[in-house]
Amino acid sequence: MVETTRIVLAARPEGAPTAANFRTETAELPPLEEGQVQLRTLYLSLDPYMRGRMSAAKSYAKPVEVGAVMVGATVAEVVESRDAGFAKGDVVLAYSGWQSHDVASASSLRKLDPDKVPASTALGVLGMPGFTAYSGLLKIGRPRAGETVVVAAATGPVGSAVGQIAKIKGARAVGIAGGPKKCAALLDEFGFDVALDHRAPDFAEQLKAAVPDGIDVYFENVAGAVADAVYPLLNTYARVPVCGLIANYNAAGNPEGPDHLPAFYGRILIKSLTIRGFIQSEFVEELFPDFLRDMSDWVADGRVHYLEDITEGLDNAPEAFIGLLEGHNFGKVVVKVAD
Repeated sequence: MVETTRIVLAARPEGAPTAANFRTETAELPPLEEGQVQLRTLYLSLDPYMRGRMSAAKSYAKPVEVGAVMVGATVAEVVESRDAGFAKGDVVLAYSGWQSHDVASASSLRKLDPDKVPASTALGVLGMPGFTAYSGLLKIGRPRAGETVVVAAATGPVGSAVGQIAKIKGARAVGIAGGPKKCAALLDEFGFDVALDHRAPDFAEQLKAAVPDGIDVYFENVAGAVADAVYPLLNTYARVPVCGLIANYNAAGNPEGPDHLPAFYGRILIKSLTIRGFIQSEFVEELFPDFLRDMSDWVADGRVHYLEDITEGLDNAPEAFIGLLEGHNFGKVVVKVAD
């Protein structure tokens, strides 16, 4: 029997997760059945949505049960196969979660070619984050040449792709990030037109000066104080794809202060705004083949760049995940589980 080392949800967090919310254990894998493959995890993706899965609150997907393996996309090597479509040594995209080995249905896997692009890109720019940017921006944001697109958390794997795709479509890209290093990367690495530090005491004033013609598309990844500065600057008929609300993920209750909802609804009405939440999976059937073609070409010809923030060792996944929720990452957060 093959054993897997896995990290499970030890307890549901109240507020920000801590190391106490995770537990490492070993377990035996079941024997292979027809149509299944045994996998050895090479890379694990860490993403903000995982915080929601740690909660029992109703959402678009079932929560992780206490004692169950933390969810997550993985790049893995086939160790043994009982399916004609996969052979030992194949590298695949899977959804094994936070563990070293797994038994998976072959129908749930996508074969990768690590000779063309690094396999880890299937977790980032050529995977779910990249597709989130592509589908949300093009299907909901619909940027046109000459328009202004603003994106928060802009050095992350979604935000950085949003800005670069906006530029490809002829729009002006304004990125918001935390700290001088990230802002420099927006300009030097990702080619944004403007980079703004949301930690600056005069951030709202800087943002207003950076968008003299207003904002046509705001790709929402954060909410909170960043959104408070953005919404008054939205143009009539502006579009807001709502991808994430990371500023609120660790909140243990409702925010203090006045109720801004009436003013928010008033702005939606007066400006004829389109505000649309989305989960990338709803666009897979329609757009994923186009995404793989377009994004692969853009990465190959240098029009889209990406950064990876790689942590070594599965045992360090909880710390890396906690840091991700606090904005410590610089690029797509990936855990290298094995060579």
